Amino acid sequence: MRKLIATVFNYSLDGLIADEDTEFWKFCFDLPENREPDDAGQLEFLRNTYAHVMGRTAYEGIAPAMTTATDHPFSEIMTAGRKVVFSRTLKTADWANTTIASGDTTEEIDKLRTGGEGHIVVWGGVTLWRSLMRLDLIDELHVSMFPYVAGEGTRLFDGVPRSYALELMSSEASRNGIVELRYRRPR
Repeated sequence: MRKLIATVFNYSLDGLIADEDTEFWKFCFDLPENREPDDAGQLEFLRNTYAHVMGRTAYEGIAPAMTTATDHPFSEIMTAGRKVVFSRTLKTADWANTTIASGDTTEEIDKLRTGGEGHIVVWGGVTLWRSLMRLDLIDELHVSMFPYVAGEGTRLFDGVPRSYALELMSSEASRNGIVELRYRRPR
């Protein structure tokens, strides 16, 4: 069974996700890790992805960026990869290899999990992450913690279960102080 791995990026020390047009957003995208990601391990992780899962808002932000910035290291991987957008309002998805899932979330995820190779990466957005946490569907949570106290942004964990234990799998700091945290949900 494939693992469902939620990736949380641009996350501050005070527990906020960078909202577009904030100082924290500018800080995040001024760092080379976001502008020109070149981590071989991260690229391999994405190449081994069976499906890229996202909500409508994330899709509407990621699709134009990856289809116009063809020199971005993720662009070719993401465009060639299978993408599933969870939305009850989105009617069409023009990005290659994209389908829309509008049925029961648990059933849709279970269909993706069935089979062999690869893993499933959840790119966001916040509403989808929270929904997956409430349904206890996330197997791993990968968090990119930035060395920044934002003071403004979106709280990821609002409205999720009060008790949600995780086990640390690894932590690694980049040259710019971003700490990559990998947790697993004990089963």
